[in-house]
Amino acid sequence: SDEIKELTDGNGADVIYDPVGGDYAEPALRATAWEGRYLVIGFAAGDIPKIPLNLALLKSCQIVGVFWGAFRQKQINDDNKNFDELFELYKEDKIKPIVSKEFSLKNVSDALNTLLNRQVIGKIVLKP
Repeated sequence: SDEIKELTDGNGADVIYDPVGGDYAEPALRATAWEGRYLVIGFAAGDIPKIPLNLALLKSCQIVGVFWGAFRQKQINDDNKNFDELFELYKEDKIKPIVSKEFSLKNVSDALNTLLNRQVIGKIVLKP
């Protein structure tokens, strides 16, 4: 929380993307700026945190659940539009995903073990 505030000139982060949860959730929420957004993506830490809701009140911030799978099912046209925009940004070289490793599809078990052993930063690409 303190480090995030230092990096943002004391303001806090406008958006927190949290796929980890657990013990990291509350400090991340505390690092949110006034009227910021805390995105609940998942619980990779294993524990579902108990958030003190007074933090949302004091910061006038939003806690938003982001369940992409349900969004894809319920709003497929919006999701397709989002992907079109994302790929356009990629084509324009405005975003550059980090690819940690590439594997052939026949070595998918190696790719999964690499993920399980936490040896990935960014994404893994499977090639046919």
